[in-house]
Amino acid sequence: MKILKTLEKYMEDPSLELVASGHRACQGCAEVLALRMAFKVLGKNTIVAMATGCMEIISTPLPITCWRLPWIHVAFENTAAVASGIESAIRILMAKGKIDKKWINVVGVAGDGGTSDIGLQALSGALERGHRLIYICLDNEAYMNTGVQRSSSTPYGASTTTSPPGKKSIGQSTWKKDMPKIAVAHNIPYVATACPSYPFDLFNKLKKAKEKDGPSYIHILSVCPTGWRIPSEMAIEYGRLAVRCGMFPLYEVEDGVYKMTFKPDTLIPVEEYIKGQGRFRHLTEKEIKEIQQRVNSEWEKLNKLCEITKP
Repeated sequence: MKILKTLEKYMEDPSLELVASGHRACQGCAEVLALRMAFKVLGKNTIVAMATGCMEIISTPLPITCWRLPWIHVAFENTAAVASGIESAIRILMAKGKIDKKWINVVGVAGDGGTSDIGLQALSGALERGHRLIYICLDNEAYMNTGVQRSSSTPYGASTTTSPPGKKSIGQSTWKKDMPKIAVAHNIPYVATACPSYPFDLFNKLKKAKEKDGPSYIHILSVCPTGWRIPSEMAIEYGRLAVRCGMFPLYEVEDGVYKMTFKPDTLIPVEEYIKGQGRFRHLTEKEIKEIQQRVNSEWEKLNKLCEITKP
C-alpha cells in the first residue's frame, strides 16, 4: 500500500501497462524494463517515434505489437527528426482547431548507437529548435541488436565483436562519449541520467521531463546481460554497481543547474563493477587502475559543476 501511494505521485494509474507482456526481449533485459517504467509515468496521451534497435525488434514482430499507444517505427538515424515533425504537426493542428488542445507527450526513443552515433545530427537539430518533446536514449553501451558491435557509448576497454581485445588491442580504445553533457550544451530545459535499478529516481525524472515546455533529454543506462556477458538475473544489481562506483552517476540539469540525485557516501572501487562482466575479463590490474583514475576525475568534475551552478 505504501509503495502504491508513492507511485501515485508519479502516475495517474500505477496499474496501467502501455508495454504489454509477450515481447521477445532477452531474459533479464533492463532496457524493456526502463521503457515500461517510463511510459507508466508518461501515460496514454503519448506518441512514440522509435528507431530500429533491440526494442523495436522485440516489440513488433509482424503482425503483432506490444505497444498500447501510438507508436511509429523510424530508421536508425532520424528518431529526433520524426519526433520533431510529430510535435510540429500537433501544434499546428491544435492552432487551427483541427484537434482538441491538450497536453500530448511526443517521445523519441533510440539506443546509444542511434543517439550518440548516427542519430546525433537529427537530435542536435531537434534540441536546438526547441521542440516540446522528450528524447530517451536507451544506453546498453553497444549495437546489441546486430551482434554487439562497438558504439561511441561503449566503455573504454570493453570487448565487442568490432573491438576485440588481443596482443595489441585493449578492446574499445576510446572513452565513452558524454551524451548528457552534449545535450546540456544545447541549453535545453531538462537533461537527466537514469537507470531502472533506481526506479523512483527514474519516475521523478520522467515526471519532470513531461512537465517541461521544451526539449528534455533522458539518458538511461540499460544493462544488457547478453552483450555484457553477465547472468540474466543480475541486471538490476549491475545497474546499481555502475551508479555506486561512479561509472554512471545519476544527476539532472534543470535550466542549467546541475544536481546529483543519488550520491553514494563513498564510491565503491570500479573493479567491483567490472570484475563479473565477460566484456571486461581481459583487463589487467594496470588497465583497471587507469579506468579508476578516469572515473575519479570525471566524478570530481561533476561535483564541481553541481557546486558552481547551485542557485
